[in-house]
Amino acid sequence: MGLFQTLRPNHGLREWRCNTSSGNLEILFNGEIANLSATLSTGLHLSLSPTESHYSQDYHRLLCILEACKMSPNLRTTAGAHANIIKLGYGVYPSLISLMVVTYASCDRLNLARQLLVEIPTEYFDAVSANLMISRFMKMGTVDVAKMIFNEVPLRDLVTWNSLIGGYVKNDLCKEALSVFRKMLRSNVEPDGYTFASIITACARLGAIDHAKWVHHLMTERRIELNYILSSALIDMYSKCGRIEIARGIFDSVERTNVSVWNAMINGLGIHGLALDAIEIFSLMEPENVSPDSITFIGLLTACSHCGLVEEGQKYFQLMKSLYLIQPQLEHYGTMVDLLGRAGLLDEAYTVIKEMPIEPDAIMWRTFLSACRIHKNSEMGEVASTKISHLGSGDYVLLSNIYCSTKKWDNAEKVRCLMKWKGVRKNSGKSWVEVGNVVHQFKAGDRSHPEAELIYKTLKKLIHQTKLEGFSSTTELVLMDISDEEKEENLSYHSEKLALAYGILKSSPGTHIQVSKNLRTCPDCHSWMKMVAKLLNREIIVRDRIRFHHFADGYCSCGDYW
Repeated sequence: MGLFQTLRPNHGLREWRCNTSSGNLEILFNGEIANLSATLSTGLHLSLSPTESHYSQDYHRLLCILEACKMSPNLRTTAGAHANIIKLGYGVYPSLISLMVVTYASCDRLNLARQLLVEIPTEYFDAVSANLMISRFMKMGTVDVAKMIFNEVPLRDLVTWNSLIGGYVKNDLCKEALSVFRKMLRSNVEPDGYTFASIITACARLGAIDHAKWVHHLMTERRIELNYILSSALIDMYSKCGRIEIARGIFDSVERTNVSVWNAMINGLGIHGLALDAIEIFSLMEPENVSPDSITFIGLLTACSHCGLVEEGQKYFQLMKSLYLIQPQLEHYGTMVDLLGRAGLLDEAYTVIKEMPIEPDAIMWRTFLSACRIHKNSEMGEVASTKISHLGSGDYVLLSNIYCSTKKWDNAEKVRCLMKWKGVRKNSGKSWVEVGNVVHQFKAGDRSHPEAELIYKTLKKLIHQTKLEGFSSTTELVLMDISDEEKEENLSYHSEKLALAYGILKSSPGTHIQVSKNLRTCPDCHSWMKMVAKLLNREIIVRDRIRFHHFADGYCSCGDYW
């Protein structure tokens, strides 16, 4: 029999006892609950009386117990509550059953949570209960269960849609979030400010400008009132979609009494390498009586880091402490390490790490390791790698890159062998480009796209043209001691090159193209993009994990400093 088969209204206490005595529940718990039937018959853990006069009191006690188990998982107590829910006749109460499902999931028993969902008729759940479960499962990253609940719940309200859309965004499934949003509109459910806050974030992460403009238009059309959350989100969205001038226009037109609006603008300017503009915005805060917070200074210091403004960055770091009395956190020290490390001041960056009053974390050491890679310092790179307790794929790649750039092939090979021995796989680079309101994604060497043949033909033609113009591949960071010809072959089909080729194939001459990538763009692709922009007389915008690169007429907005 099923785990919750006795939820049917005609099942009584005697039948449930019979079911548990057969050992079904005991088997499902793999022996973790020694005697669940005894729990039921004696009330060993909960001691809840089944008398009718105490139903209301018992109901609230069960709610409290399950809420406690959800926050601090306790499988035995959860199972006891489960038994008493059935014993006391609460098996048809949506609030208790939905909480039961979520609590089993919190106890890391997704198989039990799934089984309950399979066996319980969907009409038992109202929208409130469904919303609770969708939100909780999305928070735990169990997207498929949340989607199943959404698909099966008979009545959906606005919160149900918002829970699914927001959950997709939190789990970085932004294309799926946009798809659900379109379905929501087709279902004649009117989105609210919460809906738009989530979907704006989805557009920002994708860097999808056509989607961004469409969503902004819908907001205006539906007369959604702008508050500081939506104003900040819009500024962030246009900044991350490569339209910093639109972001600035929104900043200039909205109410900006909340610091979040200022932070969004400063961060946006920073990722575009417009540090002086970010500093200018910061200087306007005091006249407008807006006090900066810790996030303001992270944005400001990051902007200085991207442009190599070491003295200015150091000045604002001290100003944060002395004038605004904001105590630096790990993120602030991290930006200082990044600022100094990028500028080649590795000794100073190392000193910051050693002297900071907070224990440095893995992210801090990875920042330092990245700086060592930029400046080809294998000795300090080795120091950084030993400080990271659990090396990830990116750490191994950075260390291997350092060895390759200094032609220490034996050391690079040892790192690669260590990765293989530990089963560590390199994070795959992904790039995407928006064409015709559709986001097309590519991986290195990807031939899965329906138009792969045309894409590769276009790319090979571009590579040939750039070589004729004098372009030479940057092969030093290919992780193998092989011939230059083989290295060029490895570099030719990086994901951002495939995305760019598709963008060129599908766009008109003279229009600009924007490509987004989940990792830092490599030096070879960076140099190649400059050449392609000059060759085609087009602006190419690339957003990588670190910042924006605006390529035009053979130059990049980063000044080759990234």
